[in-house]
Amino acid sequence: MTDAPPAFELLPGATRSPVILHVPHSSRAIPADVRSGIVLGDAALERELDHMTDAHTAELAGRASGRAVRTPWRFVNRTSRLVVDPERFPDEREEMTAVGMGAVYTHTSHRAVLRPADTDPRPLVERYFRPYARAMTEAVADRLAATGRAVIVDVHSYPAEALPYELHGGGPRPAVCLGTDAFHTPPELLAAARAAFEPCGDTGLDSPFGGAYVPLDFHGRRPEVHALMVEIRRDTYMSEPGGPAGPGLSRLAEALAALVDAVSD
Repeated sequence: MTDAPPAFELLPGATRSPVILHVPHSSRAIPADVRSGIVLGDAALERELDHMTDAHTAELAGRASGRAVRTPWRFVNRTSRLVVDPERFPDEREEMTAVGMGAVYTHTSHRAVLRPADTDPRPLVERYFRPYARAMTEAVADRLAATGRAVIVDVHSYPAEALPYELHGGGPRPAVCLGTDAFHTPPELLAAARAAFEPCGDTGLDSPFGGAYVPLDFHGRRPEVHALMVEIRRDTYMSEPGGPAGPGLSRLAEALAALVDAVSD
């Protein structure tokens, strides 16, 4: 939990690569002034970070990038999702607001209080959420200009056992969950993902988490922007919660690189 500027980072890939590996939830960093607005003690906050951080996913994306024939671009959040969650709507459209987990979380994974009820989310939204959204929009626009298309692959992980905050935690929890968007996930992208991750265990669709991240400027408007969410069950590659990575990480990196290669041409 240290100050870690910049808040996000775009790591360049090959000029002709359309792929952006998006890693929004891998960091545990919380700036000191944001930490002061969180009511949990230090030990409880560390436990919450164990539960809510998609541990080792930035490393996974980095390893896959190094193995891909054509290096993808990487957009990596360098602050914790407990600062802001860049994939949530910052308004009433966000269903997770029902459990205190909109763009600015007010409750924990176990539905305890994270921030005081009277917390104003707007300063954090303006400082972190909106610049992140603008930068991701620009990254996608740049890939469109350079290659005529963009492929956003969201790299996430999720716990083997459902946490109390999950709204749809009662469904299947496969080794790899593929989140889709009806407009932005074409059948060939989904087929490539299924084939790439076959060595990693069973794959499923949109359970326990569904959808795919597309910046709002393009969502439902630009069919040449493709998107897929890859949710990896944590017990396949690490010790839960918040523990070290195991040998499964290398297998997953090979699979993610295979997906990148399949959709790069």
